[in-house]
Amino acid sequence: MTNPTRRLVSRAIVVTGLAAMIVGAARHPHAASAPSLSPAGEEAIGALLRQKVAAGMPAIAVVVVNARQQLLIDAAGHRDVAAHAALATDSIFRIASMTKPVTSLAVMMLVEEGRVRVDDPVAKYLPQFERVRVLTTFNEADGRFESRPPARPITIRHLLTHTSGMAYPFVDRRIAKIDDGKKARAEVPLLHDPGERFTYGPSTAVLGLVVEKVSGRRLDEFVKARIFDPLGMVDTFYAVPADKHDRVVTLHARSDADLVERPNPATIASNVAGDGGLLSTAADYGRFMQVFLNGGRAGSARLVSDSTIRQMLSNQIGRLVVEQQPSVDLARAKPFPFGGGKDAFGFGFQIEAAPAGSGLRSVGSASWGGINNTHFWIDPRRQIAAAVLMQLLPYYDDAAIDVLRSVERLVYQHLRTTS
Repeated sequence: MTNPTRRLVSRAIVVTGLAAMIVGAARHPHAASAPSLSPAGEEAIGALLRQKVAAGMPAIAVVVVNARQQLLIDAAGHRDVAAHAALATDSIFRIASMTKPVTSLAVMMLVEEGRVRVDDPVAKYLPQFERVRVLTTFNEADGRFESRPPARPITIRHLLTHTSGMAYPFVDRRIAKIDDGKKARAEVPLLHDPGERFTYGPSTAVLGLVVEKVSGRRLDEFVKARIFDPLGMVDTFYAVPADKHDRVVTLHARSDADLVERPNPATIASNVAGDGGLLSTAADYGRFMQVFLNGGRAGSARLVSDSTIRQMLSNQIGRLVVEQQPSVDLARAKPFPFGGGKDAFGFGFQIEAAPAGSGLRSVGSASWGGINNTHFWIDPRRQIAAAVLMQLLPYYDDAAIDVLRSVERLVYQHLRTTS
C-alpha cells in the first residue's frame, strides 16, 4: 500500500498446551513477538478492496492492529454514492451490535470495582425482572400465548453470554408477534430458562440499564468517560456532531440483485442503548480492540485488569455452544453466525472453539459483528485484531461475508512476526 493517506491514518474450558499459549499471549503481549503485515500484504488488501468495490460493494474500510500499533488502515468505495463522495479512512460507520462488547467491558469495569457481581440476579439492580416469565405455548392464529415463571433468575452472567432466554423479534417469529414495541423488556417472555442455551437477543440492552443504575450515569456518558476518552476514540458516539455529519457512510439495502441507497438524515443520532446504536471509525475500533490484545491497556491507559480480559475472552458457557440464529426477516438478516454449532461465548464475544478453516483466525479468537455488516475479530494467539466495516443489509449478505473472509485470508497470508 503506497498511498500516504492510508498509512496515516471450546465447549468447556480445557487447559491444554494451545490454551496455555493463548492465555500467555494475552497476559504478556509485549513479551511475545510483535506481528506485522508485509508491504505485499498491504498492497494485496488494498487491491482486494478496490476489486470488491468494482464488483458492487459500495464501501469498505479495514483496520488491522497488534497490541502496540496500527498495522494497516485502508478504505475503498464511496461514503455517499449519489453524491459521488469518496470513502476515507476516517469515515464514520453505524456499528450497531459492535456496541455490545463496549457495554460488556463497561459492566466488567463495575465487576472489577466490586459494584456488580457476575452471578448476581439482574433483579437485584432492576427489580422489574423479578416478574419475567418463560414462553410455554403460542397460538399462531391470534398471537395469544401462555407462560410460566423461570426455573432460575436471570443473572448478569446470563446477560453477558446471551443465555438469558431473551430473543430479538427478527430471530424468532413468536417474539416478532408478541413484542409490539410497546411492552417493557421484562414483559416480553423468554424463549427458555436462563442458562439453558444460547439465544441472541437484547440481553446487552439490559446490561446497559444495569450500568446506568449502578454508576448513576447515562450509558453514553459512562462509556465516553471510562472507555472512549482514555483510548482517544474521538469519533465514537451515539449522536454525530454536526461538524462530522459529512463523514457518515450511507446505508444500502439489497433488493433482489440491486442495492438501494438510503440517504443520511439531516441529524444522525441513535437511541442510547447497550446493545446497539454507536457510530465509529475503523481507527477508533482498532484502539478498542487493542485493549484485548494488551491485557486491559492501550498505550498508557489502563481500563481493566489482565484477569478481567482473560475472563471476557474465555468460554463462559461451559458445554453449551453458540447456536446458529434463524431469521424471520431475510431483508434484515440471513441466518448467522458462522461458527454456530461449535463455538463458545465469553463475556461479550463469540469464541472460536475449533478451527474456522485454512488460513483463518486462530482457535481462541473473539469476534462479533453489527447488523449493517460491520465485523471484527481479535486473535490473542497471533496477537492481532482486525475490523472490516461495510454498510449493507441484510446481515450476512453473501457478498459482504465474501469480503470479510477474503480480507481475513490475506491478513494471515501476509502476517509476519518480528521481535
